[in-house]
This record gives sequence, structure tokens and C-alpha cells, in this order.
Amino acid sequence: MLVLTRKPNEAIMIGDDIEITILSIEGEQIKLGINAPKNVEIHRKEIYLSIQQENSEATQTESHLLQNINEYFKKKS
Repeated sequence: MLVLTRKPNEAIMIGDDIEITILSIEGEQIKLGINAPKNVEIHRKEIYLSIQQENSEATQTESHLLQNINEYFKKKS
């Protein structure tokens, strides 16, 4: 992990397209500004993990549904 020290109004660049700026620091909270292309999804980590879990569950449900449909048609044959 790369660790950088930044002050308010200072920024870091990720590649050529993503800029992260420290907007303010208040106690234990840091406010970040992120400039990135519109096609780059940006989520808080807990939201990202929730999306990944929901996608995994949806895939499992879809797979189970497809198996049931496949078994149904096998019985009809």
C-alpha cells in the first residue's frame, strides 16, 4: 500500500484521468473530492462490498433458476 501525506487543497493523481483532492479535515473526518471519467464507478467501500454481495447472490439465484428450468424441460422430453 502506498501511503501519502497531503494537506487541504493538495491532490494526488491516479493515472492520467483520476484526481483526488483533500477538501477539508475536521477532527477525524477527511472530505475528499474525486475527479474521474464518468465511466469510472466510485463507491464507498461498504457500498461496493454490498453491491458485490448482491451481484453474487443474484448470480446464484439465476443459476438455480436455470437449473430448475433445465430439469423441467428434461422431464418433459
